[in-house]
Amino acid sequence: MTKIRSISLAQLQSKFKTRDFILHDGRDLRRFSVSGRSQAAVAAVAGVTLCFSIYGVGQAAAGAVVASGALGTPLSPEAKVVQLQTKLQSLHEDVEAIKRAAAAQAQRVEQRQKLIAAVVEGKTADARLALNAPVIDSETAARAADVIAPLRKVEAHQVAMAVRARQLTEHRYAIAVGEVRRLGIAPERFSPRMPAMGGPYEPVTTNQSAEDANADAQFRSLFMTWKKLDSLEQGVIAIPSGQPVANINFTSFYGVRSDPFRGTPAMHPGVDIPGSIGTPIYATADGVVSRAERAGGYGNMVEIDHGRGIATRYGHLSKILIGPNTRVKRGQLIALMGSTGRSTGSHLHYEVRIDGKAVNPIPFLQTNAYLASVQQRAQQSRVAVGGPAADQVQ
Repeated sequence: MTKIRSISLAQLQSKFKTRDFILHDGRDLRRFSVSGRSQAAVAAVAGVTLCFSIYGVGQAAAGAVVASGALGTPLSPEAKVVQLQTKLQSLHEDVEAIKRAAAAQAQRVEQRQKLIAAVVEGKTADARLALNAPVIDSETAARAADVIAPLRKVEAHQVAMAVRARQLTEHRYAIAVGEVRRLGIAPERFSPRMPAMGGPYEPVTTNQSAEDANADAQFRSLFMTWKKLDSLEQGVIAIPSGQPVANINFTSFYGVRSDPFRGTPAMHPGVDIPGSIGTPIYATADGVVSRAERAGGYGNMVEIDHGRGIATRYGHLSKILIGPNTRVKRGQLIALMGSTGRSTGSHLHYEVRIDGKAVNPIPFLQTNAYLASVQQRAQQSRVAVGGPAADQVQ
């Protein structure tokens, strides 16, 4: 005979840990907890239910035996055992299905909580949080309805917050697009690049409930909207926005002007910023130094590649302080002002280039606090990476 070991509620409670869910949509903060005691109580109820079910199966089996006897076809002891084992196996499968559904539901809630937190806090979101949530088929969900009911309530609040977070994200994206367009840059330049993929289409039937399918759709929509905004804000890092010198005034602007040496009309591809020899020169955006050398009329020149087809040039330098292939940050000291090359006196010739073509640098020198804050937030959310430069590998 199988020996059944009793277990107290306190002992059962020790098997479960409290699950806390904190939901924040940028304005409202809600906290939900499913305590270990509550989970233990649910498990205890399930256990009692199972015991009563087993008892019911036994009674049913006994009834079947009596009925069979009345009909003159009594079951053998072996047949009785097989019949009872079949019923117990069915009950065991039901309990296992409910346990799997509860675990999957808890995982869905935890993943979606992380996605909402990442979006609200401005951190880079993981696609797996939105696209790989466990699927619970409608039949199993119905069987486990009583057990997963508390988590279903949390999930309903999460869906509402996902909708609100997506609306806020779309608003932020619209503002960022306006700022980028103001600089004459197409926002599409910063669109996320689709990875190479393909293959034949073979649809899969998930047998999800309509409620679960709607929740999945809302969180996928939130992730895709956030991904679009995140790509734009990460791209904004490449936009020159800092000042190349501490104090800016101009002796010459971008466009056609009278050449200072010949007196004839000539195109000036940048702006001239005067200052004394040795005035510090700073990088105006993150990037990699593509040139740091003597370059004809520029004299000593530094060119920085900021990515996305955007670059800046700094000419007439008295001293270059960084070398080619050096990664620099916005505001980093890169050179000293001078009068080398085709120059009438100490000044900085500063250019902004997009896809190799010089554009007017003035709008980039007048960027507002919004763009600066976006750049700072994007820099803080970037994953730290590193390694030796190619010329440092032995």
